[in-house]
Amino acid sequence: MARILAFDYGEKRTGIAVTDELQIIASGLTTVNTKKIFSFLTEYLKTERVELFIVGEPKQLNNTESESEQFIRPFILKLSQTFPKIPIKRVDERFTSKMAFQSMIDSGLKKKQRQNKALVDEISATIILQTYLNQ
Repeated sequence: MARILAFDYGEKRTGIAVTDELQIIASGLTTVNTKKIFSFLTEYLKTERVELFIVGEPKQLNNTESESEQFIRPFILKLSQTFPKIPIKRVDERFTSKMAFQSMIDSGLKKKQRQNKALVDEISATIILQTYLNQ
């Protein structure tokens, strides 16, 4: 089997999570500058097999799309054009940032460490991926 990659896409940073090859466990991989996401993916895919991309889908409480969806759509289009053989699925990402922050508190991270937005993005991507795996 191949891995699954999940993205918590943001205008500045994108958190990335990955499964093991058996697609059982979701783990944070990294957070990259959004401008460098495609060069990162090109290098990553040279050494790892990936069979699916998961992209977080931000929604409002009333189930309508979030304002940030306007930035995600072009990313998904370019992702599908750059890596046409890898399908893309969406997963509702409501509350993932809050859940990520809470998991940082629960794991005992100090306040200074919890202010690391890159870490929050990476944990959010992990939550998005785990949500997909649990479906």
